[in-house]
Amino acid sequence: MNNTATKTNSKFTIQQIAMIAVMTAVTCVLAPLSVPIGPVPISLTNLVIYFSLFILGTKKGTISYLIYLLIGLVGIPVFSGFTSGPGKLFGPTGGYLIGFIPLALIAGYFINHFHNKKALRFLGMILGTAVCYALGTTWLAIQAHMGFQAALMAGVMGTMMFGTTFVSAEAETPELKQARLLLAEAARQGIENALRILKITCPEKM
Repeated sequence: MNNTATKTNSKFTIQQIAMIAVMTAVTCVLAPLSVPIGPVPISLTNLVIYFSLFILGTKKGTISYLIYLLIGLVGIPVFSGFTSGPGKLFGPTGGYLIGFIPLALIAGYFINHFHNKKALRFLGMILGTAVCYALGTTWLAIQAHMGFQAALMAGVMGTMMFGTTFVSAEAETPELKQARLLLAEAARQGIENALRILKITCPEKM
């Protein structure tokens, strides 16, 4: 009897499956939005993954992202810049897409195990992002036949400089400002829609 109960509890409920589907859909909507800075575009994928981890937890959040990868792999344009297919996933910038998997696992572990310690949660998110960038940079260096330092400057440093631009409005060009505002508005609308759907589908979670 206990074994039967254990097996039942180990399965996802309909509500949990619905939540995974919702967050996968949100990822598919927001991840393609990107700013083409260098060979590695800036996308909203990190933000959506973190949001998924807080809502779903490590296991279901990671599953949601894996489903998103499969959707892009089969040819639906959900990767950054509305791209898709094996060429994108296994191409020069594919390491960052793959790197989001350990990012989700590491950040999710800290988010799940340190509920009342925001500093440790934030540390986990930084560590996960660092692993993601390390994998993506190494992958880019090998695929593009460039040195690690050059790949680091092309990929990670471009992202960091774009983030710095968020802080200093005076440093923004009109193009960057417009791109930042568009991404921020898209993120806001996507998150609001996700919360609305989750409230309807799983009211006890909200």
